[in-house]
Amino acid sequence: MEAAVDQSAESAESPAAPQTEKGEAALKAQYVTTREKFHEFLDAGLKDQKGDGEESTEASTDGANGTAEEPTGEPESKKRKLEDEAQAEDNKRDKKKMKGQNKSRPHMKPHSYDDRRLCPSLVQERDSKCFYGDKCKFIHDVADYMSTKPADLGDRCYLYDTFGKCVFGVTCRFASAHTGPDFKNLVKEEVCKTLGQKETVRNSLDKELQRRLRKRQVTFSRSETYLKSIGAGKAKGGANEKKSGSENKNATTEAVEEVEKQCVSGQKDAAADLKTEDSEAPLVKTIGPLTDADIIKLRPCEKKQVDFRDKLYLAPLTTCGNLPFRRVCKRFGADITCGEMAMCTNLLQGQASEWALLKRHHTEDLFGVQLEGCFPDTMTRCAELLNQNIDVDFVDINSGCPIDLVYKKGGGCGLMTRTNKFEQIVRGMNSVLDVPLTVKIRTGVQQNCNIAHKLIPELKKWGVSLVTLHGRSREQRYTKMADWDYINTCSRLASPVPLFGNGDILSYEDAMKARETGVSGIMLARGALIKPWLFTEIKERRHWDISSGERMDILRDFTNYGLEHWGSDTQGVEKTRTFLLEWLSFTCRYIPVGLLERVPQKINERPPYYLGRDYLETLMASQHVGDWIRISEMLLGPVPKNFSFLPKHKANAYK
Repeated sequence: MEAAVDQSAESAESPAAPQTEKGEAALKAQYVTTREKFHEFLDAGLKDQKGDGEESTEASTDGANGTAEEPTGEPESKKRKLEDEAQAEDNKRDKKKMKGQNKSRPHMKPHSYDDRRLCPSLVQERDSKCFYGDKCKFIHDVADYMSTKPADLGDRCYLYDTFGKCVFGVTCRFASAHTGPDFKNLVKEEVCKTLGQKETVRNSLDKELQRRLRKRQVTFSRSETYLKSIGAGKAKGGANEKKSGSENKNATTEAVEEVEKQCVSGQKDAAADLKTEDSEAPLVKTIGPLTDADIIKLRPCEKKQVDFRDKLYLAPLTTCGNLPFRRVCKRFGADITCGEMAMCTNLLQGQASEWALLKRHHTEDLFGVQLEGCFPDTMTRCAELLNQNIDVDFVDINSGCPIDLVYKKGGGCGLMTRTNKFEQIVRGMNSVLDVPLTVKIRTGVQQNCNIAHKLIPELKKWGVSLVTLHGRSREQRYTKMADWDYINTCSRLASPVPLFGNGDILSYEDAMKARETGVSGIMLARGALIKPWLFTEIKERRHWDISSGERMDILRDFTNYGLEHWGSDTQGVEKTRTFLLEWLSFTCRYIPVGLLERVPQKINERPPYYLGRDYLETLMASQHVGDWIRISEMLLGPVPKNFSFLPKHKANAYK
C-alpha cells in the first residue's frame, strides 16, 4: 500500500501531466504510470508476498509484457511518447498476427491434471464392489491414492458447509474438512435434513434419454407433421421456381395450421387422460389458494405468457455466460438470464457437453435457452425435444452470431439473408413449443447495408414474442459504436412486439440514454462481463466506486459457485480456474470510478497503465495472463505443474 502511495505521489509531482490519447480513457494524473513502472510495482509486491529468495511462476512469463529497462534520463512525457510510437510500430507489424481468436490454442482437459484417479465406487462409498473388477483403470486403494494426492487447497469445503455433505469425498481438494481418520466422508445430518431433497439445478440430461437419442429412438410427431406439410408444399411448386417463394410461404402457413389442428383434436384424449391421472394420483397436501391452473391442464396450443418489458436481460455469452456467472449477475439484479448458445445438432445427438449449456439454477426465475441451427428439420425437432424434456420460460434463436464457423453453414447472421429458411424455422419451432419464441439479430451482414428493418415486420407475422437487436453488423463484430438511432427506428417497426436493444452499455447513464430510444428493455453483454454490478448501478441509478476487496469477494463467490457446479475435486477446481481466467480477460478492462477524470467510462475506451489505490486494484488492472493466474491462485491455490492457459482472443482486450 505504501509503495502505491509513493508511486502516486511521484506521478503527482511530475511537471508534465500525461495527455490523453484518442481512444484512451481519461484518468486522474496522479494514477497514470508507464508500462515499466506498472510491472515493476506488481513484481515488487509479489516479492514482498513470497520473499526475496523465491521466484514466481508468473515472473518467468513477464517477457510477453517486457521487462524493466534502465533509466534513459529522458523527460517523462517524451519517454512516454517514444514508448507509444514503438508500441504502435509493433502493433502495425503484428496486426495480422494479433487479430481474432486463438483458434488453435491448446485445450487441456481438466482430468489431464489428475493422473491417478480414485474409482468412483470408492468415492461414492457404494456397498457393492466395482463393476469392472480387475479391469478397472482407476485406483482401488484409498491409502495409496491419498499418499500421492496433491495437498489440500484449504481447511474449509464450501460444499460441506453449504449442503452438509461433499459428494467428492476423499478426492475433494478440501477433504481435510470432512473426512475422518479412516478416510470416511463426514455428513452434517441437520444441514442435510434442512435442505432435504431440494433440486438446485434443473435441466440435466437423463441417461435414458441420452441412450434413446444416440440410437435415434426418440419420436418427433409434431415436427414430422410440420415438415411433411413443407415437403408437400415444395412438391406442389413443381418446376416453376419463380413461384416457389410464395408457395413455400403458403405451405409453411398450412403446416402450422395442420399442427394446430392435431393439437385441438387431441384435446378430448387429453381430457380423458386427465380424469384417469386424477383418479390414480395420490393425494398431495397443497399450500396456498387453488387456481384453475391446478385443475385444468394447459392446452398444447396455448403459449405461456412472459412479460419481457422493462427488464434487464443478461445476454447469452459463449464460454463466459456459464451458470456460476449467471448466478453472480442474478444476485446483482439481472431479471432475465439465458444459457449459452447450444448447437441443435449436438443436442439431438445427446452430447452431454452441449446439454450442460441448458442447465438452470433455481434462482433463475426467468430463464431461456438459445439454439443455433440453419435448417428447419433440425431446429424444429430440437425445439420439440426441449419442450418435452426441460424447464424453460422461452427459447431464443441465434441469428446474430458473427463467427465464420457458424455463418458459413448458413446459421447465425446467415439466417438474416435466408428469409425462406428463416420463416420455416420460426414457424416450425413456434408450432411445437408451449413457451414463447424469441429471436436475436444484428443490423445486417455488411457494415453499411442494414436489413433488420425489413426483417422485423416479417418476424412479427411469423409469431415471434420478442426481438433483440444488436446495433452492429456482422462485419463490425464488436468494433466501432452501436447504432442506437437505427435501434430506435426498428423498435417502432416492431411494436407491439417488444424489442430489446443491445450494444455499448457500461453505465447507468448509457442505459438511460438507451431507454430514451423507445426500446422495451435492455440486453447487457460485454458490460456485464466487465462489471457484473452494472445491473445494480442501473436499477439504483448511481455510479458504484467498488473497492478491490469487494471485487475480490465477487470472484470468490464465482469460484464457490464453480466448485458447486463443476466439482471440488482436481478436475472441478481446474475447470473453475479456466472459466475464471476467461472472465478475468474482461474484468481487467474495468477502471475504478474514483480514478477517472471523466465519469463514466465508455466501453470503447481502453485503460492506460495506471496504479490503483492499493496493490490488489493494480493487479486486477493487469492485462497479462500471468497476473490473472496469480489472482486465481489467491482463490484456488497453486496451479498444477503441467498447467497451461492461452486466452481465447489474441488481442488481450486491447493490443
